[in-house]
Amino acid sequence: MRAAGILLPIFSLPGKYGIGSFSKEAFKFIDFLKEAGQSYWQILPVGPTGYGDSPYQTFSTFSGNPYFISLEALQEEGLLSATDLKGVDFGKDKTGIDYGRLYKVRLKVLRKAFKKSKHKASKEYKEFEKNNSDWIDDYALFMAIKARYKDVSFTEWPKEIRFRDKKTIEKLKDELSEDIEFQKFVQFKFIEQYYKVKKYANENGVKIIGDIPIYVSPDSSDLWTHPELFQTKPDGELKSVAGCPPDAFAATGQLWGNPVYNWPYHKKTGYKWWIRRMAKCSELYDAVRIDHFRGFDEYYAIEFGRKDATIGEWEKGPGIELFKALKETLGKTEIIAEDLGFITKSVRKLVRDTKFPNMKVLEFAFDSRDANGANEYLPHNYDKNCVVYTGTHDNETLCGWYHSIKPAERKKVRQYVNLKTRDTKKIADALVREAHKSVARLCIIPLQDYLGLDNTARINHPSTLGGNWVWRMKDTDLSAELAENILDITKTYGRI
Repeated sequence: MRAAGILLPIFSLPGKYGIGSFSKEAFKFIDFLKEAGQSYWQILPVGPTGYGDSPYQTFSTFSGNPYFISLEALQEEGLLSATDLKGVDFGKDKTGIDYGRLYKVRLKVLRKAFKKSKHKASKEYKEFEKNNSDWIDDYALFMAIKARYKDVSFTEWPKEIRFRDKKTIEKLKDELSEDIEFQKFVQFKFIEQYYKVKKYANENGVKIIGDIPIYVSPDSSDLWTHPELFQTKPDGELKSVAGCPPDAFAATGQLWGNPVYNWPYHKKTGYKWWIRRMAKCSELYDAVRIDHFRGFDEYYAIEFGRKDATIGEWEKGPGIELFKALKETLGKTEIIAEDLGFITKSVRKLVRDTKFPNMKVLEFAFDSRDANGANEYLPHNYDKNCVVYTGTHDNETLCGWYHSIKPAERKKVRQYVNLKTRDTKKIADALVREAHKSVARLCIIPLQDYLGLDNTARINHPSTLGGNWVWRMKDTDLSAELAENILDITKTYGRI
């Protein structure tokens, strides 16, 4: 069945308290999606972010971002008062996010709600603890210790804590009991509020597409509590980290720094951790996009400590065996394979063997170095089992991209959409239509491209620090006229 959706991170929603959240604006956006005939809302990873603010580098693969908790909802519950919020400076820019300011004030406000809460006595909280017992205690302890040590990486903690000496850990659990309980309360509220949003979306015919990075952060409770899952030395130091080799875009490659998996160990356990991870995703989302899918076939491993990615080795991933194990345990899961970048025959075979839809990005379709009509991202070259995007969170907006490409490439675009105009917004609208009319089973358009915004609305500039993950829509952006226009396109190309 053909369908369509919109890509918009939770943090990009409007709202009063410095960042998009599970507030009334999330429900309004779902109403907008319904009016516009959209079947999917794609979001970015929802984990708690650290240095750099990237949702692809989080403190746990299982936890949620405290910033997304709606303060209005806590007010309605009686856990916060107007006085608790009065005078708190969340930032004046309603179209941006000041993460530094949020870091200073947001958890303090949540602490006030925690102190008023009687959650521990509730049936819902006991059920939450039971359902999340495989990670919540470790994560809450990790975050409580992290706060004690002023948020430095766990690799800088005292040795007996870093390597989880039993007596030391038990002592810390006692000393930090209130902080640990606070962290569990935060996760309880995150889950409670998220599921209200998801329930409302599903009731209104909208499915949520989640997004997960293939790797975990080097500063995460995942690595701290389960180093055996990763390539580590006997002293606990990482052997190898993830990245990409040098290419035309990066002369020294990309050094991501994430720990790479100890795949022989995962195989020995029947891929138990990955089954847990995907089971959690199946609960949270109706479908999930896995970032850097090619890493399941082969991944680029760089010796820990190197300054760049010029020297590394391609190593074999688990391949189809992992996905067979997932299917045997979890049944059919809706997965989108992010297979962008340099793709080999073996990666293509893995994607085909899983039968997961892969990704097509229109902004990659008009490279002047390609022979006419041969580029695999041109819509006439698609097969049905794919998801088409105009761009992703890592790309320029359509209008920004059209301005930045070469004149010869802009000419190719105009020829393809059969327009002589040089009006950027009209060109962007035509490309959106090309995505919709393609044979791709699913069409996902970033909201910025429907709004015709330039690169000031770009979400992320890969391999850069600062100025990323901060764009927020205006509360006036979701007009009835825009919904009607999107509905018209969606109906025209049979994606209702």
